[in-house]
Order: sequence, then structure tokens, then C-alpha cells
Amino acid sequence: MSNGGMPFQGRREGGFEREPARRVFASELRECRYQFREGDDDKSPTFVLLPTGERCNRVFLVGTLTEKQKQGEQNIFYRGRVVDPTGTFFVMAGSYQPEAMQQLAKIETPAFVAVVGKPNLYQTQDGAFLISVRVESITVVDRETRDLWVLDTAKATLDRIDVFAIGTSTDVARVKEHYPTLDPLIFRKTVYEALAQIKI
Repeated sequence: MSNGGMPFQGRREGGFEREPARRVFASELRECRYQFREGDDDKSPTFVLLPTGERCNRVFLVGTLTEKQKQGEQNIFYRGRVVDPTGTFFVMAGSYQPEAMQQLAKIETPAFVAVVGKPNLYQTQDGAFLISVRVESITVVDRETRDLWVLDTAKATLDRIDVFAIGTSTDVARVKEHYPTLDPLIFRKTVYEALAQIKI
């Protein structure tokens, strides 16, 4: 799939190589329970660990922006819900992402959108985990782009499952430690359910 100008591949920023954005379905991202920093430097990248065994610093997602809300008075930011065939992504953009915030503010819902951003994991006081995506870029796209993203994300997910299954994932030990009761193979079902909802 052409990226349509979306910056989801790694690129240099301030002398650092940006991490590539991973294609991931909402149903898998919402199962993330572990976030870690690689390195001791403040500028070292922070990753969430996908249950299928891949570390993820940035994500590339496509779905329907179903709603958005402007919040705050002095520190204004926007929250939104983006729905793919497997579930909901929660996205946000604020003053630290002024371009992304302006992009999100202009989009009328509902609309198909392509989003590149950084996943952030939070744990509530009652122990629940919440994950949202801090938007770097959000662009209106068409249904065909959404459907192609579903195909590409299905392939990427199945590839991750295969790598994990044969034990060659670099983070397989971390997955087994932090997701002891979660079988990555359950995401095969997610993939097929997502594919069933599109028409190519």
C-alpha cells in the first residue's frame, strides 16, 4: 500500500532516527499492559509491548473518526475515538502537537482518517489499563485506503504471530512475563473477523 504521504516509516528527527510506526488493530493495542524505555537517556524511545511480541514506539492506524471533543481552557487539547473493524482507538492531540491538534480540530465526523502517533499506557488506581495514541499526524482518507490498511495490518499481525510462535521474537521472554495468560494466537481470529468486514 502506498503511504499517501503519511510519515509512518522511520525518519530522522533532530539527529535521531525515528522508530517506524507499526500497523496494529485496536483489539490488540487495547490489550497492552507493559511499557518500557530502551536506554537510560531521557531521549531514549519508550515502547509498549504488543501481545504478539513486537515492541511499538509509534503506530499507524486507519479507521473512522466517530467523535471528537475539545477540552481544557488554557491548555486546550482534543480527544477523539477512531474505530477500526476490531474496536476503538482513543486518540488525543494538544499544545505539544499543534499541527496535529489543528488537523484534528478541522475534521468533521464521521470520517475515515489515517493516524500516526505514539501509544501511551496508563494504569488507573483500581488497576485497569488504558491506552491512548498521541497524534503526530491525522489525515482524512477514503474507504479504499481504510480497506487496504486492514489488509496490510492483517498481514503484519499474522507475521508477528508466526515470529512469536517459532520463538524468534526479540521480546518473547517479555511477552511471556507480562502476558502470561494471553495466547497471541487469539489475534488470528481478530484478523479474520476484520477481513470479513471489508470488501476488496
